[in-house]
Amino acid sequence: MAEALRCVPSDAVSVGWDFSTTAAKALAFDLSGTVVARSWFKNDVWTDYERLKTPGQFLDLGNREINLAQLEGHARASTRDLAAKLIGKNWLAAGISATHHTAGWIDEHRNPIRRAYCWDDQTLAEYHAIGLARLGGPAKVRELIGGPWAVRYSLSHLVKDEACLAEADWKRTKWMMGHGPLAAGYLTGRFGVTSISSAASTGILDLRTDKWCKEMLGAIGREDYRQRAWAGLPHVVETFEAIGPLAEHLALDAGIGATRRPLVFPTLDDQAAGLVGGGATNPGELAIILGTSAVVNSSSDKAPATDALDAMKLGWDGAYLWMRCYSNGAQFVESVEPLEKRLAVEPEASERVPPLCNGVAVLPFLKSEPSLGIFKERVEWQPSEPSDPAVRVRASYEALAYLIALGVRAHVEAGQNVTRITVSGGLARSGFMCEILASVLEGVLSANLPLVRLASDEGSALGAAVLALAGLENTLRVERGIEKAFRIGDAVATLVRTRDSVAARSDWVEPYRRGLAAFEQSLAAR
Repeated sequence: MAEALRCVPSDAVSVGWDFSTTAAKALAFDLSGTVVARSWFKNDVWTDYERLKTPGQFLDLGNREINLAQLEGHARASTRDLAAKLIGKNWLAAGISATHHTAGWIDEHRNPIRRAYCWDDQTLAEYHAIGLARLGGPAKVRELIGGPWAVRYSLSHLVKDEACLAEADWKRTKWMMGHGPLAAGYLTGRFGVTSISSAASTGILDLRTDKWCKEMLGAIGREDYRQRAWAGLPHVVETFEAIGPLAEHLALDAGIGATRRPLVFPTLDDQAAGLVGGGATNPGELAIILGTSAVVNSSSDKAPATDALDAMKLGWDGAYLWMRCYSNGAQFVESVEPLEKRLAVEPEASERVPPLCNGVAVLPFLKSEPSLGIFKERVEWQPSEPSDPAVRVRASYEALAYLIALGVRAHVEAGQNVTRITVSGGLARSGFMCEILASVLEGVLSANLPLVRLASDEGSALGAAVLALAGLENTLRVERGIEKAFRIGDAVATLVRTRDSVAARSDWVEPYRRGLAAFEQSLAAR
């Protein structure tokens, strides 16, 4: 049975910031899990293009970067926006979710050295391969840190910096910090600290000890750069240890007042935050996020047995996060049919178009997917692209469900015993999409596990607010001499609400077994 709150007052509000690739979002939750205020500011991601000889034609060079001055601006603007909406509310705590593996350099004045490379920067694979070879391959990496170093992880950024960042910029660097810890610094004024969750997103943290592993910097060729990188790694703090109150200057700017500043707690990378917001904090529980990217996360008490999944630490009870993250999620579906048209044809797609769409299928790779051996764009309709919107919608949903199924299978093959599946994200609002996914997954798991849909579509922001609530309760218990800890699962029971569950369609399970097999064959064909 979940432990009840003893110290946090009943009128408390906990805020979850989600600094994502697309936007800076913040949601304020009361203790019933109800959203009482929200803030949203669009993020502008810098993409590098080369002008081609043909007029009006450009080549995408693959760079994806975020200006850290924009991140600082979003931290300040969202604070002002929330404060105005929370007048009269007892805002006591805040947590942060941020895009995993996105990181940047700052100088001693806390100003940006360069933009932060994004997790989906399409140039990182070549630098990751160089660094991996220098270290001696995947087996050596697992020996050093107890898990894999994936392409997206921030160590790949440092290898890229060796080739692309000027020597003078290396020398004037103070900190190399992730997206969320930087946001926390802009919110509190305390830089040079990071969470276990964010540190595990670098590829430099030993997952067994939660300590930095200096040997992993052998991925960088130059010794002086290795030393600079080592000196620039922030201190790793405990998950429920407050970074500090909202900075006084920021609180005054937002009209909060210096004496009522909420405590800000360490960052969860967005996948860990989505896992918490999905209520999947016990071993064997999966959280599927059907957002811009498509993600399969799970909790475990040990590292995965294979390198087929990303592995990170969650920061409590020795728990691990297992992850398969696809760049091609809802953004692919949106490219097939925009939202309004998609919703209009869903009933027809469900009733008139049968599973497997009478032989129509699609490979959904707007971007590369290294985990599946897809290293460049590959959108292929078979036998040809249909004009019927209902067919297009169903085929795109099926393709996304197959991607998720391959991620779930990878979890099982890595040793996960799946006991519960939650689903969130914008596409999870579609009961039709969830029916397809549940039917595909029953064929993979040979078990009928309904998909539990969350009441909140903003799982990452909710997860950050859950962690902040746990951190605040534990902080107050220590102050009052209460020894019993308030665990993350207790905070989940307090704030996370479910909407309903969606079961597999029995007559769809067998066709989708065949569809998944055909999808895998198409992936293997070159």
